[in-house]
Amino acid sequence: MLKYTKDHEWLRLDGDVATVGITDHAQEQLGDLVFVELPGVGCTFTQGTAAAVVESVKAASDIYAPVAGEVTEVNEAVTQEPGLVNSDPTGKGWLFKIKIADRGEVDALLDEAGYKALIAG
Repeated sequence: MLKYTKDHEWLRLDGDVATVGITDHAQEQLGDLVFVELPGVGCTFTQGTAAAVVESVKAASDIYAPVAGEVTEVNEAVTQEPGLVNSDPTGKGWLFKIKIADRGEVDALLDEAGYKALIAG
């Protein structure tokens, strides 16, 4: 099950660790990605702070931590091949994994129906 932020990040829960990436809608808006900068393993973030950067031919965008926690793993494949984020944003194009500090923050995120309503405007 995916949860979503209003800033177009998604997260997938696996126990107390969440895998984070950008939504299909976000990658469509950005266009072809040419660069991805990931956080370091061990970095900690509060919810809503910039954790990563993606750049396309159009613009650079911050990727925000959808929940507070500590980065446990990063997807180095996307730094070598940024197009993975475009071709498989919720699969091979994931960005980082974060150990969740406050489970309540996850509950406050959007579900799929809520996110679809958000992007529909």
